[in-house]
Amino acid sequence: MSFNTALSGLQAATVDLSVTSNNIANVSTTGFKNSRAEFGDLFEISPFGNTPTAVGSGVQVSSVSQQFDQGNLKFTNASLDMAISGQGFFVTNKALTGSDISYTRAGQFRIDDSGIITNSAGEYLQAFPVDANGNVTSTSLNTTVSIQLPSTTGAPQASTEVEIGVNLDAATASLDPALFDPTASNTYSHSTSTTVYDSLGASHVMSYYFIHDLPGSVTNAANDPNQWVVYNYLDGAEVDIAGGTTVNHLSGGLAVAQDAGILNFNADGSYNSSTPAALQNTAVALTNGANPLTILHDFSNNPTTQFAASFAVSTLDPNGFSTGRLTGLDISEDGLLRATFSNGIAMPMGQIALADFPNVQGLRAIGGSSWQETIDSGAVITGGAGTGRFGLIQSGALETSNVDLTEQLVNLITAQRNFQANARSIETSNSITDTIIQIR
Repeated sequence: MSFNTALSGLQAATVDLSVTSNNIANVSTTGFKNSRAEFGDLFEISPFGNTPTAVGSGVQVSSVSQQFDQGNLKFTNASLDMAISGQGFFVTNKALTGSDISYTRAGQFRIDDSGIITNSAGEYLQAFPVDANGNVTSTSLNTTVSIQLPSTTGAPQASTEVEIGVNLDAATASLDPALFDPTASNTYSHSTSTTVYDSLGASHVMSYYFIHDLPGSVTNAANDPNQWVVYNYLDGAEVDIAGGTTVNHLSGGLAVAQDAGILNFNADGSYNSSTPAALQNTAVALTNGANPLTILHDFSNNPTTQFAASFAVSTLDPNGFSTGRLTGLDISEDGLLRATFSNGIAMPMGQIALADFPNVQGLRAIGGSSWQETIDSGAVITGGAGTGRFGLIQSGALETSNVDLTEQLVNLITAQRNFQANARSIETSNSITDTIIQIR
């Protein structure tokens, strides 16, 4: 009986040594969670209960359970290195199709030769689909997708509107719009320009020339001292404002007739109105094969003013963009992944999916700092970072192993002493048995 009791102690100590050695071996493994051996005593029970003199039968290994407490964060220079600060697991799939799902805290991700985000084991990081504004459209595990990065933004988008906010200096001397010549700076009050794009993605320079309108001029019959004329040019060529006021003036020394827009301000310098109400240029035919360019020039929704202060541009924001190359990735703390391009566009690609379980210690370890769902773990719970029970995602960081090396070395010594003590119990039992056998 004592032999079996001591033998169970040896077996338990061996398991404890193995568990501790495994923890020490993985002290530098990203996302690793340390384990501990849990033991329970063995006690024989008769059909009518224990007797007062009953002795235990040794020890058994009840469980080897992993401890999912948070590891320290180690910061890196790789944007695809990710760590979860709080609860949750990254979701990975072994194939682009199917549902061979596993869960991990190891956030060492990279891009494979197809432009898809994977981990070091070649498993595909899963994300929730999002719309063009980055809003998640589904948080179901069945709808998660692998993230493939595009090489360009696709087709360019032609500019259709420019939002403009300026301060036109009320102290500027009035000028006659009929004397305007864009090549002579003394014939206009202020100017500014921006870049717009056609349907082929080619860029063009859109210029604005502002003239403090002279009372009594061809455009200012009402003698309004708070009136300004705005001329529009594209790539140095005059452009008519649809429904604007026709003015004969010079352009590069040549006489031209151009339809200009009118801006009117209140006595307190605030924006009042424009003529026409919508300052939109007539369709401009382009020589590169692109569609004609028609742009709305919006002064009304921006802080356009006429104060006695220096000319200043507060807003000059055209829409539209050209094609672009992928230049980087941006991952927010809520897991929204955006691809940034050389044309200034940031395209939402998906929100990184996180998963959690009612009983994480019920997960089945499959190696590579990954786990799979079991009956004991309970059904998977999915969501986005920063929502519900889920932690936040830190880009450019990795979660290190949660192994405390000092503690494990102490455990190693303790397990070794336990092994030696149980071995000594066997030696003692053997000596007693020899003594009994030698009785004559």
